[in-house]
Amino acid sequence: MKIKRVFNAFLLVFILAVLNGCKIYSFTGTTLSADLKTFSIQNFAMAAAGGPQNMSLTFNEKLKEYYQRNTSLKFKNTDGDIHLEGSIITYELSPVSATAGDRAAMNRLTITVEVKFVNKTNEQEDFEKEFTFYQDFPQEQTLTQAEPILVPKILDQLVLNIFNSTAASW
Repeated sequence: MKIKRVFNAFLLVFILAVLNGCKIYSFTGTTLSADLKTFSIQNFAMAAAGGPQNMSLTFNEKLKEYYQRNTSLKFKNTDGDIHLEGSIITYELSPVSATAGDRAAMNRLTITVEVKFVNKTNEQEDFEKEFTFYQDFPQEQTLTQAEPILVPKILDQLVLNIFNSTAASW
């Protein structure tokens, strides 16, 4: 019993030392500075042809909700300590693999979002870049059939990738 207590105490001290040695740690994986209190997201415009009519609105809401759920930052309509803006620039359907009859066996739906990120407390973290993600679906399925399933999955992954680049510094 005494050995177990010593081991547990040692383990606790070790964990506290490791956490104390980290810059800023959060159990959600964020590495945001304690100076940051707010975030703002300018509505992402739809600059791509095609796609569901509400895709831009859906993307904006998913992005806001993700930051609210996974950080302690408060949302502001404008002028947040960190600010995101951009547009959906690609909504593209392309064949992935061909069958013996030169028909597509799989189709790929690709969405690209252009993002400008501004961190008012650390300009070195500012960036402008594109995030792309895709999902494949079988040729037997039409785009109209695939969209309700694939678009939310793609948008969720884009939100995660943007979050990781801005708040988690991965």
